[in-house]
Amino acid sequence: MNRRIRALLDQLGIPPALPRERGLRAFAEARRLAFAGLGTDGRDKFLAPAAAAAWLRMQRRARADRVELLLVSAFRSYDFQVALIKGKLAKGRTLDDVLSVNAPPGYSEHHTGRALDIGTPGCPPLEEAFENTDAFHWLRAHARRFGFTLSYPRGNPEGYLYEPWHWRHG
Repeated sequence: MNRRIRALLDQLGIPPALPRERGLRAFAEARRLAFAGLGTDGRDKFLAPAAAAAWLRMQRRARADRVELLLVSAFRSYDFQVALIKGKLAKGRTLDDVLSVNAPPGYSEHHTGRALDIGTPGCPPLEEAFENTDAFHWLRAHARRFGFTLSYPRGNPEGYLYEPWHWRHG
């Protein structure tokens, strides 16, 4: 574990042994990013160039099949991950609860620029209910053709809650 990640974990009160105990992989921050579209929050979202191109192709194909895929989240820096976790802690959530959904800084697939969270109209973002949407069923049938796989199925070895919205390229 490098010094920067250790300092970020310390800042959040995350025991440095936690990533090893949970079998989490460390991820470097992407160095090159490409525009992947506007997120549901109205902000520009970025992915690694190959992932961005694949996402845009996949989104177009889904739209042609009358399925709308929305970009909820894409690349996140280590610092963004810290702010995300701090924000949830400030709202009264426990660290264990937050870490069941969010990776510690340095351990999120979003750092690579190859992971994205997908939504669809009529379904609250980042909710398990996404698995009951046409968008999820379309992704299960077609995402692999575009290089995307579901990262955190039920019972995943990393110990995260099931995330039907979180897909990784490559």
